[in-house]
Amino acid sequence: MKIYLISDNIDTQMGMRLAGIEGVVAHTEEEVSSALEKAFADESVAVVLMTEKLVKLCHDRVYSLKLSCTRPLIVEIPDRHGNSGVSEAISRYVGEAVGIKL
Repeated sequence: MKIYLISDNIDTQMGMRLAGIEGVVAHTEEEVSSALEKAFADESVAVVLMTEKLVKLCHDRVYSLKLSCTRPLIVEIPDRHGNSGVSEAISRYVGEAVGIKL
C-alpha cells in the first residue's frame, strides 16, 4: 500500500519525496480534482495526504469523499507555514459524520 501526496507547494513535495512518498503539486480546483481521481483510481494507494490550503480550496469535494469512500484515507497535513487547524478540521469532520457538535 502506498501514500500519495497532493500539495500546494514544491517544498512539501520534495520533502515527502525524500521519504519515498510520491505526489503532485496542484494550485487550482481542477488540478486537485484530477489528482484525487488519479489517487482513487490507483488500487495501491491507501492514504492521500493533502495540504490544508488544498483541502480548503476543495472543501466540499474532499469531505464528501471522506464521508462516502472507505479507501483511500484522506489526511489533511499542515502546510509549510504551519498554520494548522487540523484539530478543528477533525472536530468538524466528526461532527459532520456523527451529526453532533463537539
